[in-house]
Amino acid sequence: MEPPSSSLQVETAVLKQPSPFRKMFAVSSIAAGIQFGWALQLSLLTPYVQTLGVPHAWSSFIWLCGPISGLVVQPIVGYTSDRCTSRFGRRRPFILSGALAVAISVFLIGYAADIGHATGDDITKKTRPRAVAIFVIGFWILDVANNMLQGPCRAFLGDLAAGDQKKTRTANASYSFFMAIGNVLGYAAGSYDKLHHLFPFTETKACNVFCANLKSCFFFSILLLLILCVVVLTYVEDPQFIPDVNNTNNAENQEVQTGLWYSCFGELSGAFKGLEKPMWMLMLVTAVNWVAWFPYVLFDTDWMGREVYGGDVGTAAYDAGVHAGSLGLMLNSVVLAVMSVGVEPLGRLVGGVKWLWAGVNVILAVGLAMTLVITKAARHERRFDGVIAGHPSTAVKAGALSFFSVLGIPQAV
Repeated sequence: MEPPSSSLQVETAVLKQPSPFRKMFAVSSIAAGIQFGWALQLSLLTPYVQTLGVPHAWSSFIWLCGPISGLVVQPIVGYTSDRCTSRFGRRRPFILSGALAVAISVFLIGYAADIGHATGDDITKKTRPRAVAIFVIGFWILDVANNMLQGPCRAFLGDLAAGDQKKTRTANASYSFFMAIGNVLGYAAGSYDKLHHLFPFTETKACNVFCANLKSCFFFSILLLLILCVVVLTYVEDPQFIPDVNNTNNAENQEVQTGLWYSCFGELSGAFKGLEKPMWMLMLVTAVNWVAWFPYVLFDTDWMGREVYGGDVGTAAYDAGVHAGSLGLMLNSVVLAVMSVGVEPLGRLVGGVKWLWAGVNVILAVGLAMTLVITKAARHERRFDGVIAGHPSTAVKAGALSFFSVLGIPQAV
């Protein structure tokens, strides 16, 4: 006799047999579309929002939507999709909704300056409040939509693996591979400052060259994501989930059938209570790490534009630095992809994963400290060596790009 199901076991795959790898490969490919958009966010949106007049110090508050939506939206979406009884399947309705929401948000972000100008913004003034409001709405929708996509895609891979551990590992590796592909595509697009020539209509009275290039990048991003989602939604089966209505002997099974979304937070609280001290320490160090990572992902290209290239927002020197920063992030993604494959052998080489993890924390600390050295070197060149803004020396550029590349190591581990 099988043990009674619990609410944590509701994720058991509907499929009885593992699906062919080609279908897992197709679902994994959505990660490239998602990560393409994330890469554009990380490389271009902090500089872009400052062109709309948001002060440098305040731009970080807009990015709070990422952690908040990840904290709230992902658990709710994951919990609800596990219990979704739609005839279209458990995962496909969320993937479709997320993709459409991304398309809407990208339109709002890309055309924020134009919409703001059309509704009364004075483009001669530094701050354009209507454009900022449109941008913030689009930005929050984008982060929520991306979180709506990621959870169901990963869960879909688990469904297709149907409990086969080897196929589960292969599917996760495939998903990580496509994430790296998306990163490279996104950062490469962000580093190329002539992409807007393919779409001449993107440059308008309210939208300068940098803004037009952002629009063009997002056009490619949404086109890729929609194509991949259409392929997956039409090619990969997602059987309807039918709860076991015969097993209603306990409260947990009743909760599975009702699917109350707020129950997921109760389950999370219960899971935290069972954690042992080593896991709490691991989570604490990870939290401290993210205190360091957050300003890096927020201001990396802005740092290149301001400190390394010595430009102010809206100047050619600043834009050149932002594009150079996007190139650095592309190199970061390449290192991250290569290192992801080598984590296990490296762990054995250094005496265990624990020592590897400790070592990359040191690399992270040293790498972030090097930003001070690079900044001081760039400022010294402009002040004493006659180097003009926008044209740092080869040594400074090499140091900055090396900084981006090296940080791919701790990101992978």
